[in-house]
Amino acid sequence: MKNKLAISMFGQKRLSREGGIEIVVKELCTRMVRDGCAVTCYNRSGHHVSGAEYDQKTEYEGIRQKYVPTIEKKGLAAVSSSAFAALYSAFGKYDVVHIHAEGPAFFSWLPKLFGKKVVVTVHGIDWQREKWKSGFGSKFIRQGEKNAVKYADEIIVLSKGVQDYFEDTYGRKTHFIPNGVNRPEIRQAKLITEKFGLTKDSYILFLGRLVPEKGIRYLVEVFKKIDTDKKLVIAGGSSDTDSFMQELKTMSKDDNRIIFTGFVQGEMLDELYSNAYIYTLPSDLEGMPLSLLEAMSYGNCCLVSDIPECVEVVEDKAMIFKKSDVKDLREKLQDACDHPEKVLELKKQASDFICAKYNWDKVVEETMKLYGRK
Repeated sequence: MKNKLAISMFGQKRLSREGGIEIVVKELCTRMVRDGCAVTCYNRSGHHVSGAEYDQKTEYEGIRQKYVPTIEKKGLAAVSSSAFAALYSAFGKYDVVHIHAEGPAFFSWLPKLFGKKVVVTVHGIDWQREKWKSGFGSKFIRQGEKNAVKYADEIIVLSKGVQDYFEDTYGRKTHFIPNGVNRPEIRQAKLITEKFGLTKDSYILFLGRLVPEKGIRYLVEVFKKIDTDKKLVIAGGSSDTDSFMQELKTMSKDDNRIIFTGFVQGEMLDELYSNAYIYTLPSDLEGMPLSLLEAMSYGNCCLVSDIPECVEVVEDKAMIFKKSDVKDLREKLQDACDHPEKVLELKKQASDFICAKYNWDKVVEETMKLYGRK
């Protein structure tokens, strides 16, 4: 470990905020370079998931970014870019190849064949997601999971539930290393007031990819029946789910309190987190919800479903409802609107709690230990 460790990473789209994987890779890589590693990220070619206007080919200091050939078709972008990334990683001068997500792990055998140390991070059981429940994508991801078990030297998981799943299903030991979070700068409402008419504590925030498993259908259905003057802000872009996004907008069209912002980043994102009355994540399925960590780091009261991946994060520092239980979600949401003192109490505890519990430097330290393991 005294010599410069050469690391290849792939599985992310690019170093952006398109999803949790992209955020994780950026946070890991910037710190690994800081700590003296030589890091190469193999990114997809093509456009940002929310459109060309969000393309950012930012060179993060010290990180080599290479863009691999990518077939720009639904279901093929991840497969094609991962295949090329695995090929370049196999032939490149790397000590460690770190693969993110089950789909890209399909190709873990390739760098392994060429004597590389292979580490796979499983961000969630991806074949359970609605868009991958059938067809080629489902088979590919399931085989990726099996290939990770067979070929990876080390597997990292982000929740205890997924760790149990690998132990029970494959008898495979994994390493539980959850994500981290940075303590942010709280921003006053300016851009969000100008663009959406939002002020501090005037809205309930959902922020994430607009995909069915996030429980946004329930949220819209429930919010329409809530007695409140607060708005519901749904912030995020499609992820090969344009028809679902259209369905949500159709559901919401008769309630002018519901606002769709589209994909957000930068100051707009900071302001949305900084000024929300509560943040809600009603998911049926998660890996390790980074947006939840971020929301708490901004001092938000959070309302989450009782799936283990959310409950492990928030412990007793948030409001919790029964997964997919519309009646329970409605009661909890109405209660939050009716009792600002409860919301304020949870807000006071959130930031210090989450920033102490989840730390990126610790994540990098634990990950580097696995890189050095013989």
